Amino acid sequence: MQRLAQFDVSRQFITRPGEIAAQLVFGAVCAAAMIGVRAAFDLWAPISGPFALIYPTVLLATLYGHWRAGVVAFAVTFLWAWYFVLPAQRSFMFADPTDPARVAINAFSALIVLIFAEAFRRAAHSTMEEIRLSADRRLTQLAELEHRTKNNFALVASLLEIQKRRVSDTSLHPMLDDAAGRVRTFADAYSSLAVDQSDGVNVDMKPYLNQLLDRIERAAVPDFVTLYREIDPVELPRESAVAIGLYVNEAISNCLKYAFPDERTGKIGVFFQSRQEGWRLTIDDDGVGIDGGPSEGGGLGSNLLAAFASQAGARHSAGPTLGGFRTEMNALAEAVA
Repeated sequence: MQRLAQFDVSRQFITRPGEIAAQLVFGAVCAAAMIGVRAAFDLWAPISGPFALIYPTVLLATLYGHWRAGVVAFAVTFLWAWYFVLPAQRSFMFADPTDPARVAINAFSALIVLIFAEAFRRAAHSTMEEIRLSADRRLTQLAELEHRTKNNFALVASLLEIQKRRVSDTSLHPMLDDAAGRVRTFADAYSSLAVDQSDGVNVDMKPYLNQLLDRIERAAVPDFVTLYREIDPVELPRESAVAIGLYVNEAISNCLKYAFPDERTGKIGVFFQSRQEGWRLTIDDDGVGIDGGPSEGGGLGSNLLAAFASQAGARHSAGPTLGGFRTEMNALAEAVA
């Protein structure tokens, strides 16, 4: 219905003569369609309501073909109905002395329909154009904000690197590296979101997460760890998408940090499942389990995961499994009810 409301028969033509020709042809096509319907109607109810079908014909021709199409449809159908349907048939003469007034009233009424249909079409077109321009401005501003946010994160990471080189106490270097790495994670999440995802307020999660996981795999996953994923296609708001991307990055970083000590081989699985009642994100590993991980509710990583889940409107949970460790973010209705 929305596409039908925005339909314009002349929109695809670039030149002005092409637009006008398309409008005139469309009006003639509408008139021909009405004549065909009227001819079929006359098989069982001849001469009744000679001008009845003119009104919807003029309305549709004007709404979708501008006023020129409405004028063509009005002229052709009105003269045809007057000549072939209204008595005396096949003549512009009147069999009933009251018919001239009836013809004039019908002509005036059809012209009113045409005028108001054109006014409505212009108002609707103007409103849709304003909405489109406003949406374009908002998307441009959003893209600019995300670009600046990514640049600010990169600047902070660079400042941490500079500070690390100035600190003589080498015991502080790992903490500064960890902080810089997390800041770069934020920048990567926004960078992944900006690519192929700047045309709307929602984000297609499957290509977004696949691209993010590809970056993580190239940059951080060692050869002795295999990263695989199963991601359902679903669209989510951009804020939720950013939070999910940060959650995935932090959870995989924790797996790589704690689950596979001494180059232990293993696997990390990322599962994003979409259901009618919500979605669930699970990161599983087959590493050493709780023995190698952070204490329950303890470290900065756990607090970050909980914060990212809250931002995405989900619940965070983590714990050991029979074959390793599982981190999960759940936005299913039964989980958040």
